[in-house]
Amino acid sequence: MWRRCLTGPLILLLLSGAATGNQGTAFADAERRLTPAGPEVEAGQFERPSGANWAEMQRRYKGAFVLSAPKPSRRQVALTFDDVPDSRYTPLILNVLKQQNVKATFFVVGSRALKQPGLVRRIHAEGHAIGNHSFDHPDFSKLGIVGMKKQIRTTESALIRSVGFAPRLIRPPYGEIRMSQLNWAQSQGYTVVNWDVDSSDWRQLNAQVVYRNVTSSVRPGSIILLHAGGGAGQNLYGTVNALPKLILWLRTHRYEPVTLPELLQLPERKND
Repeated sequence: MWRRCLTGPLILLLLSGAATGNQGTAFADAERRLTPAGPEVEAGQFERPSGANWAEMQRRYKGAFVLSAPKPSRRQVALTFDDVPDSRYTPLILNVLKQQNVKATFFVVGSRALKQPGLVRRIHAEGHAIGNHSFDHPDFSKLGIVGMKKQIRTTESALIRSVGFAPRLIRPPYGEIRMSQLNWAQSQGYTVVNWDVDSSDWRQLNAQVVYRNVTSSVRPGSIILLHAGGGAGQNLYGTVNALPKLILWLRTHRYEPVTLPELLQLPERKND
């Protein structure tokens, strides 16, 4: 059952930008189908449509499917941002990270990278890590191997064009992936990275709830799911406004935000 919580007003609510076109509408529609009524749902109340057992997948595909750093030697965590690039939110997130001197990991949607290669180059130039988040954001568990390969390879081509390399890290949309697809990814040298801390920010939560969803669940080695891109009309300013306070909380509690390659001690590039 879905739970709702009572929260205060939106913190430092900014003016919303323009919509992103047909693809953005598809993103919003797909997420709306997975979203309960009401924008203030706490983390941990979302069941995966496929019923996949991520913990079992991490045990079976050790090193190829990751939810968090297996044996963190330091109090490091990774901030990860999905669905980029997005001209409304990605620059704002990058500005905060630059001001706070924090490096993060951005999972790129290939069709968006083709439209905004300059923003992908900015992500890379500012020292952040890049991962593959499919070409047009389908649910991999509803695709066969051929369809999933096409999503990965086409996005790689877009990333090679913009930043000059294909990333090792893959994050499947919605975190959904079949065992057969994991077998293929493992055989090709990819690492599939989901998360153990879900901000649930894509539900258009306010900054207070985004902040609470992360700080209530984080631990050494955590991989934190956030978004720096959204569908048409999707409001992610709660994420933008929560981020400075979240970084301050992490540092106050002696956590060090790092990129996924640093946290997992893996190369960013597939062929390295």
